[in-house]
Amino acid sequence: MAYFEENLRTVLATLEECHASLIMSGDLNTAHLVSVAILELRIKLNRIGDSELTALCDAMVREVEGASNSAPPKPQEGRRPRPPVSLKLVK
Repeated sequence: MAYFEENLRTVLATLEECHASLIMSGDLNTAHLVSVAILELRIKLNRIGDSELTALCDAMVREVEGASNSAPPKPQEGRRPRPPVSLKLVK
């Protein structure tokens, strides 16, 4: 099991380097896909179960919905507003 985790950590480090390189080169769509793979590996390494992930996603959705019901904050000058994040666990 220790070898398996060490191997995953090595793969994770490589993916994080790839992610940074993709961002630097402006390939944001591919960088986003790599970030999803990074997230999946982190979930495995930290042994996060489906119920924990579902609870996190539900909390984030409630937070986004609560924020959208209140008055939207004014975006800072020169910055584009970020779209709300919505995650749902799909298995």
